[in-house]
Amino acid sequence: MPLPPPVEREELHLRSIQMRGWRRADGDYEIEGRLTDTKTRPIHPPGRERPVPAGEPVHDMWVRMVVDEHLLVKDVVAATDASPYPECPGAAGALAALRGARIASGWTARVKALLGKHACTHLVELMLPMGTAAYQTLAEARMARGDALDATGRPVRIDSCYAYASDSDMVRRRWPAFHRPPAG
Repeated sequence: MPLPPPVEREELHLRSIQMRGWRRADGDYEIEGRLTDTKTRPIHPPGRERPVPAGEPVHDMWVRMVVDEHLLVKDVVAATDASPYPECPGAAGALAALRGARIASGWTARVKALLGKHACTHLVELMLPMGTAAYQTLAEARMARGDALDATGRPVRIDSCYAYASDSDMVRRRWPAFHRPPAG
């Protein structure tokens, strides 16, 4: 179902985020993310020598992350093709702190912990959906391994989202022993 019709409006900003995932010949996986911000009018960020023309990226940033089959981050590299200030590309190295991290519970907090004077806010923002893109890239491999279970034998996916709520029809169909009827 589409969104309801908007009121009359004027576009001012476009942020585009693109994610792609690959299986590499060595068995690892690469996730690439790109973030671009453009404006429909020229913008002159304070402290910048000249304005950024309309339609020219204010930000054009790339990240490539390498993960193994268990979503362990083996490498992260970033590049900045456009930024409001000449200093911005120097922040790319801060993402190296994610090497050795696992994309799992706690990923968002680990990534957000990078925020501050040594990192680029936009590159850090890009890393958050890259975790999800990595998870989706490995979907086929994860499904082939079967359901991850907790110490009691309960699938860990139960109660992880709306569709997998313990009282949902999905859980009733897929894991009937763990289904809990809705309250009331």
